[in-house]
Amino acid sequence: MVRAGGITNAVNVGIAVQADWENREFISHISLNVRRLFDFLVQFEATTKSKLASLNEKLDTLERRLELLDVQVDTASSNPSLFAT
Repeated sequence: MVRAGGITNAVNVGIAVQADWENREFISHISLNVRRLFDFLVQFEATTKSKLASLNEKLDTLERRLELLDVQVDTASSNPSLFAT
């Protein structure tokens, strides 16, 4: 009888060890995927910041050109004699 209880106990321990191993493997996969997601988000942020900075520079240039054109139109509108031939 003692042997049967010992075997049952060993089987239970084996099942617990297997379950623990599976849980650790699952946690490892989750951790790896979280790390991959984090790396992607960091790369995405860097790329997005770079592209937005480039667009911002282009927009600033266009705004300056528009302001210049606005001043030129205002000047031409207030001095119609500039267009007289």
